[in-house]
Amino acid sequence: MVSALYAVLGALLLIKFSFDVARLRMQYRVSYGDGGFSELQSAIRIQSNALEYIPIALVLLLFMEMNGAETWMVHVCGLLLLAGRLMHYYGLHQRLGRWKRSGLSATWCSLLLMVLANLWYMPWELVFTLH
Repeated sequence: MVSALYAVLGALLLIKFSFDVARLRMQYRVSYGDGGFSELQSAIRIQSNALEYIPIALVLLLFMEMNGAETWMVHVCGLLLLAGRLMHYYGLHQRLGRWKRSGLSATWCSLLLMVLANLWYMPWELVFTLH
């Protein structure tokens, strides 16, 4: 399954973002919240934003593949998602609004493509069967 590759890569991103938050919490000795440290605020937002998008995107990607979408479509959507998340990370981390917006746009495009692909490839005859 191709989507498993993107699940692994997405999980690695989430692990990296979580590690960054934990490292900064230890460095600044902050257990809850951000303690007013802008670097920790950014790390928390990077992690939270990834947690908002990656799980649902991976579910859509898996369903898309299970519904019979072409392999190249799964790769395009998975790569667009990962590129979007990395650009968003870079934009927030470096405080570059253009990168942040581009990353969010790429993420939204990947989600929209996955929604459309799922609607196209969905086995509608099974959806509307009553037995």
